[in-house]
Amino acid sequence: MKALLEKIQQQVSEITELKYIDENWGQLDYYSPNMPVQFPCALIDVQQVQFTNLGRDMSKKPVQRQIGQVVLKITIADIRLTNSSMQAPRAQKERVWAIWGIIEQIHKQLHGVSLLPNVSPLIRSSQRRTLRDDGVQEYEVYYSCEVQNC
Repeated sequence: MKALLEKIQQQVSEITELKYIDENWGQLDYYSPNMPVQFPCALIDVQQVQFTNLGRDMSKKPVQRQIGQVVLKITIADIRLTNSSMQAPRAQKERVWAIWGIIEQIHKQLHGVSLLPNVSPLIRSSQRRTLRDDGVQEYEVYYSCEVQNC
């Protein structure tokens, strides 16, 4: 899983708008003015892995081989200090909506890409918004893949 997380981080790091990219260890849960991130950010996490048995391979350790169905979560967040109402200046509205461009760029970097020889292409499976009361605009995008012979 470590190699997969590193490859995802490398892919996402090509997006110049992102100021902070890391594994998600709860950085956005620090409800204070000094969150340990810079905005906009992308936080990567292995959400869940379901394993099924593949069989035995006496040349490998452990000999019992498996396939893992992996669900990855990419959390994209930005600080939102202004509104995007119809009366807001156009530049202000564009700044507020910038997170949607970042989500699309992450999708272009990850969707359909096989990052390691034993990993199937990443496929986006869902997206959801997290409501917050601290001015942080947060979205979670889920990708799935299969890790073979692990």
